[in-house]
Amino acid sequence: MKVVHIVMFKFHDENKEANLREVKGMLEALPAKIPSLRSMEVGIDFLHSERSMDMVLTATFDDKEGLEAYRIHPAHQEVVARIKEVSIESRVVDYERE
Repeated sequence: MKVVHIVMFKFHDENKEANLREVKGMLEALPAKIPSLRSMEVGIDFLHSERSMDMVLTATFDDKEGLEAYRIHPAHQEVVARIKEVSIESRVVDYERE
């Protein structure tokens, strides 16, 4: 089984484009820093509908322990702190797949 971690974010309007680019770069740097993180894809919404979130990340891990190692890793915690400063909402789904 693999573990998939999906998070969607809604950012504050102030400096939104710059903050989206900054956070995207920070997230995309994590696979090189966190051994349990097998893959990460980060996307920025282009449709801007009323249902849209601003950013999504999809990350994969070998197992739940790998996800937990990622969650508590200092490099991830640094990104989390920045996201909390610039976002107003997030949603997450974690699931297992074969």
